[in-house]
Amino acid sequence: MSLLSVRDLTVKFAMRDNTVTALNQISFDLGKGERLGIVGESGAGKSITGFSLMNLISKPGFIDNGKILFEGQDIVQMSDADLRTIRGNRMAMIFQDPMVTLNPVLTIGQQMVETLQAHRDLTRQDAEKIAVMKLREVYIPSPEDRLNQYPHELSGGMRQRIIIAIALLLDPQLIIADEPTTALDVTIQADIMELLLELCQSNNVGLILITHDLGVVSQMTERTLVMYAGRIIEAGRTREIINDPQHPYTQGLINALPQQTLPGHRLKQIPGNMPSLANVPPGCPFSPRCDYAVDLCRTTLPKIVSYGQVEVACHEVERLHADDAAQEQSA
Repeated sequence: MSLLSVRDLTVKFAMRDNTVTALNQISFDLGKGERLGIVGESGAGKSITGFSLMNLISKPGFIDNGKILFEGQDIVQMSDADLRTIRGNRMAMIFQDPMVTLNPVLTIGQQMVETLQAHRDLTRQDAEKIAVMKLREVYIPSPEDRLNQYPHELSGGMRQRIIIAIALLLDPQLIIADEPTTALDVTIQADIMELLLELCQSNNVGLILITHDLGVVSQMTERTLVMYAGRIIEAGRTREIINDPQHPYTQGLINALPQQTLPGHRLKQIPGNMPSLANVPPGCPFSPRCDYAVDLCRTTLPKIVSYGQVEVACHEVERLHADDAAQEQSA
């Protein structure tokens, strides 16, 4: 049984004049200890996916359809009391900005101890011992002293390490990391990612890494989902997607990486912008920006189809594979 199984998840937002679909029938699985990347531009639906998995979608958003099975239990149907036993305990989330995540008026020790005591029957002394141990795991110097400090007294990198320590406090089976290094310097970003990978591997913790950076995904994850306008358009093993991207959008993301451009030349970019969720074009939502789009792309939504170890939603890819199959049969 998969650790996490998402089926036909649809999330909508009720606006004043209409309802917009932020996630449109997405499905995927995550095994125990597996690392999955979710990539795409801003507005693709990456963060909404992460929030949905924790059932943290608040009004005017709502889960309209689908199942989120965590160890066989459907999170969508859980009561608030049951969700509290899951969040932070068996599933944890690392958010983008540690200054927003940490409470500025409580010490680090207070926040870690409260988290432990909310889910475990522990004395304050025992909870502090566990907190110090977790701070050591994330290489925080002088962890005993940090318990008495407030978030504003620490550097950005140190705060993010503490967020990771809090996520690991209760030994969860799954961590969802939503752009965990956005607010950090480049050198600190690499350290945090290396630390997160090390901790997930050593503790056999499943990881869902939400990011726009395919370079990070290639180093951190085993499988990748590429999202566009609320849909999964390509999915498969990370190495397969990086080395041989099938969907034109995935190809564009990889071509836009700085290392794909010669020094002194302009960076390559995908023309146009992600469509507004209130005005998604008919057919393939990527068709207005796609060099390979034909009339079929502009009128008919492509289904996601498996080709070997990769799943792709693209009419052009479907046609190319059909041509290859026909040539093989004629030969």
